[in-house]
Amino acid sequence: MRRYETVILTDPDLSDEDRDAAFKRVKECIESFKGKIVIEDEWGIKKLAYEIRKKVRAHYMRFDYCGEVGLVAELERLLRLDDRVMKYITVLLDKKADLSKIEQSLLQADDSLNELDSNQSTEFEEFDPDDSSSDNSDDGDGDDIPFDPDQEEED
Repeated sequence: MRRYETVILTDPDLSDEDRDAAFKRVKECIESFKGKIVIEDEWGIKKLAYEIRKKVRAHYMRFDYCGEVGLVAELERLLRLDDRVMKYITVLLDKKADLSKIEQSLLQADDSLNELDSNQSTEFEEFDPDDSSSDNSDDGDGDDIPFDPDQEEED
């Protein structure tokens, strides 16, 4: 089984229902070829580097999936025929992907992320600007005076 990544740009003026229908069609195509979607990542509306079909923005969607060789040909044929799709690109990530290892690494990454989030919330204490026990002391060098950009400088 091979691992692929496809980024799809759709018209930003589409309704959510039309956009979801287009992406649902992509998912169905992948599943019909016995493929497995690993990651489905919606990037949202972004500015394009150059105009495509007289549009300066597009809605980006990324699919990371595993499948056999014929899947990509059918998926790209489907995307070429769909008027809602402005542009797409498919990249081969791995020629011999092991789906169980990919899923296991994703689970480990999620666990690490959750652990990191829980550590950050307990590791740092909240800053209180009204706390008078802070160790800021006036050492007389004048750097503790707030800067006012509107104040005119005297000569």
